[in-house]
Amino acid sequence: MADIEKEELVQAEVTEALPSAMFRVELPNGQVIIAYLAGKMRFNRIKVLVGDKVTVKIDPYGGKGRIVKRL
Repeated sequence: MADIEKEELVQAEVTEALPSAMFRVELPNGQVIIAYLAGKMRFNRIKVLVGDKVTVKIDPYGGKGRIVKRL
């Protein structure tokens, strides 16, 4: 994550759906990370499918991200 700033919103593409609302997403720089669905998206039952473009907020401490918006 050298060129991706922490706590930054980045556009990514969902490449794989994992159990319990987790997804493997590919960032614009080619890096692949695990991202989980934000609580508001779960509450409003926003469906995220493989191939969707999403906005991801990168976690400042680990290699995970939070999907905050589906584009």
